[in-house]
Amino acid sequence: MLNEIYTYIKKHGLLQPDDTVIVGLSGGADSVALLHLLVQLNYSCIAAHCNFHLRGDESLQDEVFAQQKAAFLQIPFYKKDFDTIGYANRKQISVEMAARELRYGWFEELRIIHHAQAIAVAHHQDDSVETVLINLIRGTGIRGLTGIYPKRDLIIRPLLETTRLEILDWLHQKNITYRTDSTNLSDEYTRNFIRLRILPMMESLNPSVSKAITRTAGYLSDIETIYMDYIEKERQRLMDDRQRISILGLIQSIAPQTVLYELIKPFGFTRFVAESVFNSLSGEPGKVFYSPTSNYQIVKDRDFLLITTKQPRKETVYSIYADDLIEVPIRLRMQKTEKTPEFQIDKSKSAVSFDFDKLIFPLTLRTWRRGDWFVPFGMKGRKKLSDYFNDHKFDRNKKDQTWLLCSGSDIIWIVGERSDDRYKIDKSTKFIVTVHFFAS
Repeated sequence: MLNEIYTYIKKHGLLQPDDTVIVGLSGGADSVALLHLLVQLNYSCIAAHCNFHLRGDESLQDEVFAQQKAAFLQIPFYKKDFDTIGYANRKQISVEMAARELRYGWFEELRIIHHAQAIAVAHHQDDSVETVLINLIRGTGIRGLTGIYPKRDLIIRPLLETTRLEILDWLHQKNITYRTDSTNLSDEYTRNFIRLRILPMMESLNPSVSKAITRTAGYLSDIETIYMDYIEKERQRLMDDRQRISILGLIQSIAPQTVLYELIKPFGFTRFVAESVFNSLSGEPGKVFYSPTSNYQIVKDRDFLLITTKQPRKETVYSIYADDLIEVPIRLRMQKTEKTPEFQIDKSKSAVSFDFDKLIFPLTLRTWRRGDWFVPFGMKGRKKLSDYFNDHKFDRNKKDQTWLLCSGSDIIWIVGERSDDRYKIDKSTKFIVTVHFFAS
């Protein structure tokens, strides 16, 4: 088996001849075989043992065995004790997931300290098959059906083409001892249930079912490469540098709902959220969808899906007096003049004039709120600000950046847009207030 492992390492570029490697050593058959093989192949190995304290005296016996094994092979040995159950409770995750996070976190610390090139773990072919079946049962996508990868970042798996039976046979031939984890004999956990109950039943139908599943996972891995190449091309076609996804372009994709999920997944959105976003594409703009695991949100606009960070709106109200000039948050200048026959109303969007006596001072400047309304200039009935925004195709960012000039509780001007008819100049007007907006 030594030659096969060496060939596999070279084939996948897992290690170079002079590399130092951290080897996870539980004391079980798989990790013991991995350590012996890498030592015999003359790699510079450092044994790392995690004591999760989940099995009482057995955990302590495993630790002693692992230390003795490293001493026998004359390699450095490090061990770490973990309060696994306490960690799982604090993080509100399963004990299995807690052990995984603790294990890989510490392995990476060791790798950095010792300037190692890789972390070797003892996953083998049967583990990969079990992973495929677990993900199939859970309803995974194509990525979950490709099995375990030979290398992920700096974590390598040199035994991935070797079966558990081949490992046990090799250990027996070499008269190498190992520990047996009693929990591996129980079908309490999902993986053990598949290993001890489901796979034997499948093997009764096809004795080579593990190899068949491995081949299929290999095919799917190639298909995933093609699939991700298409997704990347769609990302470049549909998303701009402002993280906006074109709705029309998305609908024209071959599989728009799947493409949408892949585009928003890196931002922490789940398949369930992706389905909800997809179902909203033909609806009214303005709906917001939140990531359950990150600080991102998606706003359904008229033409785009806008991916932005969640930022609670902290409204600040600015006061403005007659003959005032303000620079923050926008630049406004207000002038009071007497109405004369020569007065000409500035009809540009950057200026507006009001009847001074109709206003309540100080005026205030603020952003929009749900339920806001005004009476658009030239009209008699009131209009919701949200309807005005939709009619004029404001996206969510533009809404949030729009300022409102108010008199008391009334909106008198959507700054740079439209004024309120109730405050217009009429025949009875004596004094006029003109407000100029200087866009940045």
